[in-house]
Amino acid sequence: MPIELTMPRLSDTMEAGTVVRWNVKEGDAVKSGAVVADIETDKATMEMPCFDDGRIAAILVPSGRQVKVGTPIALVALAGEDLASVKAGGGSGSIASSSSPPVASIAEPAVSKAVPLTSVQTETTHGMEEFGAASARMRVSPVARRMAEDAGIDLAKVIGTGPSGRVIKRDVEAALAQVASNRSSATIMTGTAMSVSTSAAPTSVAPLTLALRGRDIALSSMRQTIARRLVESKTTIPHYQVTMKFGMDALLAMRKSFNDKLASSGIKLSVNDFLVRACALAMAEHPYFNASFAGDSIRVHEQVNIGVAISLPQERGGGLVVGVITDADHKSLRQLSSDARALAEKARTKGLSMQEMSDATFTISNLGMFGVEHFTAIINPPNSAILACGAAIEQPVVRNGVLCVGTEMQVTLSLDHRVIDGAMAAEYLRSLKEFIEEPETLII
Repeated sequence: MPIELTMPRLSDTMEAGTVVRWNVKEGDAVKSGAVVADIETDKATMEMPCFDDGRIAAILVPSGRQVKVGTPIALVALAGEDLASVKAGGGSGSIASSSSPPVASIAEPAVSKAVPLTSVQTETTHGMEEFGAASARMRVSPVARRMAEDAGIDLAKVIGTGPSGRVIKRDVEAALAQVASNRSSATIMTGTAMSVSTSAAPTSVAPLTLALRGRDIALSSMRQTIARRLVESKTTIPHYQVTMKFGMDALLAMRKSFNDKLASSGIKLSVNDFLVRACALAMAEHPYFNASFAGDSIRVHEQVNIGVAISLPQERGGGLVVGVITDADHKSLRQLSSDARALAEKARTKGLSMQEMSDATFTISNLGMFGVEHFTAIINPPNSAILACGAAIEQPVVRNGVLCVGTEMQVTLSLDHRVIDGAMAAEYLRSLKEFIEEPETLII
């Protein structure tokens, strides 16, 4: 009997997944443990293995399609089974026979709102219902329907260019542009612009931007999650920021010395490795920076786990993930460097596991490597703080009353005022400054 490969649940919050890329094609032989597809979850792009030996009889969900968890996406024929017969069977619950439509497709514009999966399904279904007696068989996207209603456009006269003749956003935009062109022509011919525009205008005037042409890019699952979590963070956490400059000359000199000695072993310490170490040690001294707001209490965590923001390449969907270095206050610079490098490499190639992205108690976002001098970051719930690190810039400075050239870096803490007040933030930054400007304390 053939094996159904179904969309796996790869995170605790995952309700749907997107097949980013198939690594096999129909007819290919596969072994147990072989990676057959890359799946985009709501948090990251991860590899999907096959757990049986056999041959790929049918690929039911093409690349770029998003389907619900548990939906069959491929069929594997076992030894002795005929591929054509297995493919003809199609599986007991294949995507083709599913009564509910897929949540979204890369080939089709998606609703640009981060809403729960059930809401998207309901809205999509409603968007394809009948639109009046004159369009009983018309298929209309929700965005197109709202735009047409606002602008007074008769959808029965709009030609749909979407899948199966569906009327989508660009079709309504084209209709609006045609209406605007007709009004302009009428104004020139009559010479009475005011009277023509007044009589021809619909009761509800659409925004001028609706006439602009462009293309819609469907939000990936990760982008939807980023949008939802950041809006949640900014609207539920009372953010405020505190900024301080650190002298970097001593740390950079130490880093160069260490890297020269470690070159033969292939180890290269980054500035970020020193920052992780310094933040972890400062958190051990200031436990409220290792805490979360818990409604009627503040939960101080026992482990110091540093989350490091990692940017993903576009071929893996882009966006950011946070890799977590556990027990960071108990690890050496060499171990921190090894952990951070391994997390970044895996995130950009195979994708991080849920365990590798969970339980951060503090986050570091470093754009200094791109030359950014200063920025502010949004807190990553349930953390109470995130550190935004700029570039180490060589500039004129005053040291011991003397003007000289020095290297300084500007860092900004974004803080949850429910947990950490301004004085506590100043004390933490002072401790962090001591660790950075006296880097020998990081290795004692």
